Amino acid sequence: MVVDKEDPKYPALLKEIPDAPKQLYYKGEWNPYIFENCLAVVGSRHMTSYGKRATEQIVGEVAAAGVTIVSGFMYGVDATAHKAAVNANGKTIAVMPCGIERIHPEYQKDLYDKILETGGLIISEYDGDSMPQLWTYPKRNRIVAGLASATLVVEAGLESGSLITADFAKKFGRKVFAVPGPITSEVSRGTAKLMQEGASLVQNANDILEFYESAVQSPTFSRSKSGFSGNPLEQRILEMLARESAEADLIARTLNISASELGTTLSLMELQGIISKEGGKYYIN
Repeated sequence: MVVDKEDPKYPALLKEIPDAPKQLYYKGEWNPYIFENCLAVVGSRHMTSYGKRATEQIVGEVAAAGVTIVSGFMYGVDATAHKAAVNANGKTIAVMPCGIERIHPEYQKDLYDKILETGGLIISEYDGDSMPQLWTYPKRNRIVAGLASATLVVEAGLESGSLITADFAKKFGRKVFAVPGPITSEVSRGTAKLMQEGASLVQNANDILEFYESAVQSPTFSRSKSGFSGNPLEQRILEMLARESAEADLIARTLNISASELGTTLSLMELQGIISKEGGKYYIN
């Protein structure tokens, strides 16, 4: 499947950048809302255990709040970010440096399939099954940055391709975030450099979510305390609870959803501070 640059469905933010792809080939269900609030997440392929924990925690919470996670599908921070989004019942977009018919790297086929199964997208500006080339990686990075309102760099060395993505984000006038790391770590030098140059320091998901609340004016988001509601099921739950508090069984029957699906969503909404439970009933904070 393909979307041309002149198609109304083409992502609006990506269309703004210089040298925007003339077409995007894709796998998955193209739903325009997935592009409304995107965060690019990049970092070292050789991440540390600290980087892995930071990515899982921050990205998981941001994705659960309704922000789409965009990354490049490589091992390391990229793959961890995609997995964190999927595990949080969020949406993620993988931008490939190869032909749309090729899975690269091949050993991440399970992740590739999971992204599609959970409503995410695989996209590329290249048709067919062409192999990635040295020059296709930085070209891919401009798309990763171009799709998003902001870019988060978790870990990066001074020569990391992640800094290329951050440079694209700055060039496009987008926000850049960086996670601080130990000064003794090689993969913290790139993020330290970004912060010296003006990138915003990130200590938790709220540092990012506050940006989407204040800077990105989108009707998809309505934030309550520490969480957004950008998920369609969350929106339906909030609409119901706005009328009256209700027990889980009543919510499931009214919305015609399974108890397991509802339980997961209610738990995430509680963690985000959107709703609370008292006397067996849920209500909006």
